[in-house]
Amino acid sequence: MNSDLAAIDTTPASSRETVFPSGHEPLKASLLSHDSETLVADATQAMSERLLHEGCEHYHTGQFEAALKAFQQAFLLCRDCGNIQGQEKALSGLGLTHYSLRDYTRAIKYSRQGLEIAQTLQDRRGIVKILSNLGNAYRHLKEQTKAIECQQQSLTIAQEIGDRRGEMAALNNLGLAHKALGDYEAAIQCEEQSLVIARELQDDQIEEQILKNLGNACYALGNYTRAIEYYQQRLVLAREFHDRRIEGQILRNLGNACYALGDYDRAIEYSKQWLNVTRETHDRRGEEQALGSVGVGYDALGNYARAIDYYEQRLAIARKMNDHRIAEQVLGSLRVAYYALGDYAKAAECTEQRQALLEATLRRP
Repeated sequence: MNSDLAAIDTTPASSRETVFPSGHEPLKASLLSHDSETLVADATQAMSERLLHEGCEHYHTGQFEAALKAFQQAFLLCRDCGNIQGQEKALSGLGLTHYSLRDYTRAIKYSRQGLEIAQTLQDRRGIVKILSNLGNAYRHLKEQTKAIECQQQSLTIAQEIGDRRGEMAALNNLGLAHKALGDYEAAIQCEEQSLVIARELQDDQIEEQILKNLGNACYALGNYTRAIEYYQQRLVLAREFHDRRIEGQILRNLGNACYALGDYDRAIEYSKQWLNVTRETHDRRGEEQALGSVGVGYDALGNYARAIDYYEQRLAIARKMNDHRIAEQVLGSLRVAYYALGDYAKAAECTEQRQALLEATLRRP
C-alpha cells in the first residue's frame, strides 16, 4: 500500500487527476478493498484452524470419517489462502486418519505430500512425525525395507533436535518393523531403548504398549522367561488403568508363556485369573477360550478329572454359541481325557458325538 502511495505522489498532478478524477475516493476505495480482503483472509484462516482442530478432535475420539471430512475441508481452505503450514497439518492429519482406517495406500499418498511441504518449511518436528507414520504404513503393506528406512530417518532427526517423544516412537516402530522381518533380536534392542525413554517421560500408556511389543518379541524368539517378565510389568500397568480387557489379554499371554516353559501350575493360575476376568466382563468367547486353557493345563499335569470338568464347561458354552468347530475340538480333548482315565464308554460317546457334528457340518450347504 505504501509503495502505491509513493508512486502517486511522484506523478504530475494532471496525470494523477486522470487516474483518480474523484480526488481521494480511489484511495478510500483501495483501503476499503484491502480491509475487505483482509477480513476474508482472516475469516478463511480462522475457519481452516477450526476445521484442523475439529479434525484432531474427531480423530482422537475415533470418529475417523468425520476427521477425514474436516481435514479435507481444512486443506482446501489452506490451499486457497496460501497457508502452507495449515496444508502440512491437514495432509499429515489425512495420512494419519487413513492409516487408522487401515487404508495404507492413501495414508502413504497424503503423508508423502505432507512430508514435501514439511521439508520445504524445514519443519523438522513435523518431518519426524510424518516419517514415522509413513514407516508404519509401509510396514503394514509388508514393505519392510521402506518401513525401516523411514523410521531410521525419523529417529536420526528426532535425536538431532532433541525430540525425545519422536525418538521413542521411532525406536518402537523400528522394533515392530524388525519383528515383521523376523529379526527379533534387533526388535528387542529397539524396544528396550524406547522403553527407557517412555519411563523417562513417565508416559504409562506408551510404556504399556512397548512392554506388549517386548513381551511378544521375546515370546516369538522362544525366550519365555523374559516374555513373562515383560508381561508381568505390563499387567501391573493394566491393573492401574483398570483396563479389564487388556488385563485379560495379558493373563492369557502369561498363561501361554508359562505353558510353553512347562510351568503348568503357573499356567493354570494365570488362566484361572483370565477366566475370572472374562466372567466379570461377560466375555463369552473369552470365557470359552480361558476354560480351554485351564483344561489343557490340567491335562498336561495328568489331572484328567479336573481337565474334564473345564472341558465340559467349555463344551456347554460352545453349544450355546452354536460353534460346531469348537464343540468338535473340545469333544476330541474330552475323548482323550476320558480314555486316559480308563472311562472307555465316555470316550466312545465323545467319539460318536464328534462324528455326528462332523457329518452335520459336511451336510450344511
